[in-house]
Amino acid sequence: MAGQRVRYIPGWVVAIGLVVVALDQLSKWQVVRSLPAQAVEVTGFFNLVLVCNTGISFGLLPGDSPLKAWLLSGVALAVVVGLLFWVHNKDSRLLVAGCGLVVGGALGNVVDRLRVGCVIDFLDVHAAGWHWPAFNVADSAITVGVALLLVHGLFFEVSEGKYKDS
Repeated sequence: MAGQRVRYIPGWVVAIGLVVVALDQLSKWQVVRSLPAQAVEVTGFFNLVLVCNTGISFGLLPGDSPLKAWLLSGVALAVVVGLLFWVHNKDSRLLVAGCGLVVGGALGNVVDRLRVGCVIDFLDVHAAGWHWPAFNVADSAITVGVALLLVHGLFFEVSEGKYKDS
C-alpha cells in the first residue's frame, strides 16, 4: 500500500505549491491594487508597506539588471526541479508539505521577477525601531517549508528505506 502512495507524492508537492502560488499572487495583487504609497500601521509591531525587491532574500544583492532577474529565476527553478526529483521516492508527509511550501514560494517569487522585474514584498514586522526586512506570502511559505524539512531531517530517521513519520 505504501508503494502506491509514493507515486502520488510529486502530485501533492505540486498541488501544495500551486495553492501557495495562488495565495501569494492574490495577496500581492490586492496589496498593489489597494495599498497607499506610505506604510500602513496595522499594530504596534506590524505594518503593510510596498517594497519592490530586486535582490535576493532580505534585499541582499540589489540591482535592476534584467539579466539578474532571469538568473535568480533560473536558480529558483533549478531548486524546484531538484526538490521534485529528491522527494519523488520519499514516503513522508512532512517532506511533502515542506517541499510543497518551498516549491510554491519559489515559484511565487519567480512569477514576480519575470512579470515585474522584482519581488513584491509588503509585510513589515518591527520592534523598538528595528525592522525585519519586508517579506511576502511566498517568503513565509519558503521559511515554514525549510523549517519542516529541517525538523524532518533532525528528528525523523530513516529505517530500512522507510520514514518513521509515515
